[in-house]
Amino acid sequence: MDQEFSKVIAEVPRVQMSRRRFVGVAGVTVAALMFGGTLAGCSGAGDTKGDGGAGTAAGEVDYGDWNAVLEAAKGQTVSWYGWGGDETRNTWIKTVLAPALKEKYDITLDLVGMDINDILTQLSGEMQAGVEEGSIDFIWINGENFYSCKENGYLWGPFTSYLPNFNDYIDGQSPEVEYDFGSPTEGFECPYGKAQMQMWYNSDIVDAPPTTVEEFKAFCQAHPGQVTYPEPGDFTGTAFISCLIAGVVGKDEFEKLSSLENPTEESVLAVVEPGLDYLRELKPYLWKEGATFPADSSTVATMYADGELILNMGYGAPQDLVKTGQLPESTRSFIFDTGTVGNSNFMAIAANAPHKAAALVAINEVISPEMQLSIYENIGNISVLDMGKLPEADAKAFADVPLGSTQIPLEELLDHRITEAAGPVIPILEKLWLTRVAQQ
Repeated sequence: MDQEFSKVIAEVPRVQMSRRRFVGVAGVTVAALMFGGTLAGCSGAGDTKGDGGAGTAAGEVDYGDWNAVLEAAKGQTVSWYGWGGDETRNTWIKTVLAPALKEKYDITLDLVGMDINDILTQLSGEMQAGVEEGSIDFIWINGENFYSCKENGYLWGPFTSYLPNFNDYIDGQSPEVEYDFGSPTEGFECPYGKAQMQMWYNSDIVDAPPTTVEEFKAFCQAHPGQVTYPEPGDFTGTAFISCLIAGVVGKDEFEKLSSLENPTEESVLAVVEPGLDYLRELKPYLWKEGATFPADSSTVATMYADGELILNMGYGAPQDLVKTGQLPESTRSFIFDTGTVGNSNFMAIAANAPHKAAALVAINEVISPEMQLSIYENIGNISVLDMGKLPEADAKAFADVPLGSTQIPLEELLDHRITEAAGPVIPILEKLWLTRVAQQ
């Protein structure tokens, strides 16, 4: 395979943009938020719990009255800030969502693509400067970034109870809605889409994929040196070992990590130790006999594209790479019978958002059955809607979406979905892997 082709394949597929990736690019800013003078925001300057409900001052919007929200939103231009590196997603927002908002509500959507660290720098800077009407309306935000912003009073809410589509079609008591990487959302975030780990292979080379952790070990034994995973610390690597650990200890046991309070090395080890033993036993059959691991998912993708590896993994299916000819038509995806980890992406409103009414309307439209179906069809994200709450025709529309050769049916994914470990657990899990697997 020529170098240019390998370089193209090495690009991480669009669907691998998960919550952890979005969190991961923000390390510098989270540190700045925690140590760079954010105590000025901890007094709650931006904390608007209960703000905007019935009984607001004259001239303000009663956000509990949806008709009043729609009226206030007319003619507004609302800014949506988030990671801008996904052209398929950007195109969908610009060609599907934005026209719908304009036609139905007379709202102009301004999509602003930025790294999350730049977004948080801008938001915290405006909040600390006391800017009453900032430049950001709502944000694609997740995990530790959400936690820091909410704790510092940089987000407006709670607001999800104002959204008709949230109330009608989303299970507000679902752990994936109530918590974001272990942090209570408390109505300050609305879910946007779901991602879930999948694995894929070339069916012209591999007859049948492993579907249990026992079969996976036998698969690695039968193909020594041709299977590996990114070193945990890379979000894909951590997610993949989470799938294997969950397969060993069981879904219910592993999901204790999603709500573990004040996790310690001892409390996490009590859950995952049998899984770590399994990973240690697996090492000799991996690439370079497990003496080292690829640094990141891009490296694994290159190795897979070059034929050095026979299996790859990521959040979602690599259907776009098949569509563009970067992967063969014989590419197939699979998941373990014991399940794979998944997470949710969220939207939040800045505390000093100048167009809160329009932000509410835009977010409500994103979680409408029509838009969630369109996202599933065009982007491949798993819907955040509760299929049991949808009208029969809408639920059928999701089930009837034609799938590509690498895509797994929505019902099968949701039936095999495992909630990821909480944010504070992740570094502990990665440390345990390093000391009890990699260094053994």
